[in-house]
Amino acid sequence: MQSWLLQQEPFSRMRPVKRLYDDNLYRFDTPQPSYWEATANDVEVTAAPLQGTESCDVAIIGGGYTGLSAALHLARDYDIDVRVLDAGHFGWGASGRNGGFCCIGGTGVSSADLIKMRGVDNAKEFYRSQVSAIELVRQIAIDEDIDYQAFGAAEVEVAHTSKAFRRLQQEQELLSGTLGIESQIVGADESRERYYDSPEQFGAMVIRPAFGLHPLRYCKGLANASARRGARLHARSEVLEWGKTDDGFHNLVTAGGSLKASRVVFATNGFMPEQLNRTFHARTLPVVSAIVVTRPLSEEEKAAQAWRTEHPSINSRRILNYYRLLPDNRFLFGGRGHTKGHTSGERQTYDEIAGTMHRMLPAWANVEIEYRWHGLICYTRRLSPSIGQLDEDPSVYFGFGYHGNGVNTATWAGKQLADWMGKGRAPKLPVIVMGLGGKFRPARLRLKYLQLGIRLSTLLDRRS
Repeated sequence: MQSWLLQQEPFSRMRPVKRLYDDNLYRFDTPQPSYWEATANDVEVTAAPLQGTESCDVAIIGGGYTGLSAALHLARDYDIDVRVLDAGHFGWGASGRNGGFCCIGGTGVSSADLIKMRGVDNAKEFYRSQVSAIELVRQIAIDEDIDYQAFGAAEVEVAHTSKAFRRLQQEQELLSGTLGIESQIVGADESRERYYDSPEQFGAMVIRPAFGLHPLRYCKGLANASARRGARLHARSEVLEWGKTDDGFHNLVTAGGSLKASRVVFATNGFMPEQLNRTFHARTLPVVSAIVVTRPLSEEEKAAQAWRTEHPSINSRRILNYYRLLPDNRFLFGGRGHTKGHTSGERQTYDEIAGTMHRMLPAWANVEIEYRWHGLICYTRRLSPSIGQLDEDPSVYFGFGYHGNGVNTATWAGKQLADWMGKGRAPKLPVIVMGLGGKFRPARLRLKYLQLGIRLSTLLDRRS
């Protein structure tokens, strides 16, 4: 077997697997103890591990939203023979444990900064794709009868200070006036009447379209729809080696077998096994995000905080928090985690996130937290998604880097890749998402960059 494009041993054999974070974050055989796992047990996905020697036209590495959307559209719309390999169960990764926000985002910068970096026309094109991505999620759920428990009809970004409210006003003017996104500003008093009260409530910006959903139900729904349409799924099938055969086919080796394919989609996002292919090494900066969920709130408890909204919400901090009421009246609250991945840091993160929630919503300081979990979101160096095919090998496609906004962005990316392969030509992608972007250099210092960025953002938040 040849190496990855080189006459030498495969990259995965050349170097021992050393992941960016502690091994605690990569236990593929262990589900996270999340609220989503506890409330999606009635949706089963049949996906046996890969066994023996198999072949297909398109092999997809990664069974999250990107990979499953690509599989669904390849099998359903183009009748292409496709298989999906996931290291854990389907929904093990970020697609099964995120906050369930289906909303406009996908970059690590504000709309103003995006315009400065890439120009007005490119920013408009990207934001239009985000709206299309949200509507794609809705349409897939209708077409494939996925019960993903939609909740709310907008996203509310809450100003945590009066200065932050002025920034939101400027942002809304750009979104509405320049980029064509439906949005409005709501003052502090009206915001309390419509949404909730808080010591950190100085008005809000409301953005549509957006809604909340049950992310694991959606992920499992995509998996079942893909299988029903003809895709073949393999859970607990971590790819350990990726090489090419003498006749030019990709060969993906797992613990139980091997899969030969004409084309490969690399769709692993924040949990990317970058050691498999040198081209992808150091293209991502995974960031830990953690979530807590309370017991169900009583009507009296909701009234104590004047909570009146079903819309998913975020605050205006640079190190933002995201939160939403769930359909059963539990409250979900998330934020950035620690930068090591080990269990002691995990516990500290949960305590810090709960403390932040109690400062923002003091009437709920004694409400018990029943679920705690964490995972990885994915940043790129250019702070926008990466979607495309490799220049050096056009039979390799990829989609990753959704910056905490993967529900719709990843679903949309998967469809773009499927259309690309099915039609035999590249779709018209926004310039902002095209291609790989740069590498983080030196790669070994990525977590140092992250730690420095968090310190700086925290300092700026204190001054805002």
